[in-house]
Amino acid sequence: MDFIERLQGLSKKAAQVSASLATEEATKNALVMPFLHSVLGYDVFDPSEVIPEFTADTGTKKGEKVDYALIKNGEVQILIECKKYGEKLVSRHASQLFRYFSVTNARIAILTNGTVYEFYTDLDAPNKMDEKPFLVLDIEDIDDHIVPEVKKLTKTSFDVESIVDAAGELKYLSQIKRLLELQFQQPEEEFVKFFASRVYDGVLTAKVRTQFQDITEKALKQFLNDSINERLKSAIGANSKPTSGEITNKEVESEISNFNNENESKIFTTEEELDGYNIVRAIVRQKIAIERIVPRDTQSYFGVLLDDNNRKPICRLHFNAKQKYIGIFDIDKKEIRHPIETIDEIFNYSEQLLKTISFYEEKILENS
Repeated sequence: MDFIERLQGLSKKAAQVSASLATEEATKNALVMPFLHSVLGYDVFDPSEVIPEFTADTGTKKGEKVDYALIKNGEVQILIECKKYGEKLVSRHASQLFRYFSVTNARIAILTNGTVYEFYTDLDAPNKMDEKPFLVLDIEDIDDHIVPEVKKLTKTSFDVESIVDAAGELKYLSQIKRLLELQFQQPEEEFVKFFASRVYDGVLTAKVRTQFQDITEKALKQFLNDSINERLKSAIGANSKPTSGEITNKEVESEISNFNNENESKIFTTEEELDGYNIVRAIVRQKIAIERIVPRDTQSYFGVLLDDNNRKPICRLHFNAKQKYIGIFDIDKKEIRHPIETIDEIFNYSEQLLKTISFYEEKILENS
């Protein structure tokens, strides 16, 4: 079994057991230890490789522990702090990691809730853990781009210098992507001035800057919409739009297959997922045009998006295990999973699905 398959296996397990993970200890046993053992390749039962409840006095704090220390060549290489499944990871959770980082040889620290893994190092100041992670892995939504970087942390491939060298680019790449996302949502003054100065020959007075604030925001939205439309045309085909508004499973499967081939994914879309997708389409088309409903299959779930936008998930179909779930998103985009026995039970969640659509449509109106 190769590395990505081991990650995918853990992703499927997370979907199966997540509803039962009410404590930190349960999260460690069900998800964190399998991650250390099956994914990273460390023997969790060998104290020369994995030390649970690792203690290192820091001078200011005595007797505090981090959940795990990973050992290689007799030295502490990675420190790990765990929280319970579903708990949002924040900087205060890493307090022990910050303190222990400076008194051990560890150059890598991991903060996790069992499914989200934040990886830290000391790019900003030697022997002092950075405040921001250089890499974030979500095993419930695996990003293929970062899989090779996570693989560098496995016991057989671990090379701390190589990891730290790559960490700088990874950290700043993710921060730049985040900044671009924020600018697309609400462009800042300097961002607006950058474009205005290149297309407007006059003096950028306060009035002109205000006008360009609106123009730039509209231009960004139109650019995104144009990109989405081009993506949809490419995926569905300009001449293959259904006249009745109904798309057969074979046509949807072809659309998803094209997307998967384009991204070189190892994803298998089942007939049951396609049937579930068509039920979701039948429900939400009451509020929106059918072409705005876009499938996005992944290794761990089948997603349904609004406008092919990852920030607008309509629902997720978790059909990879014996117990099926439909994941529906609330106003804060938090996924709430509901167990179902048959795909027809999706109709029982029509009101919630339509409410999710309303959240996004109301936000669009507010920003327009």
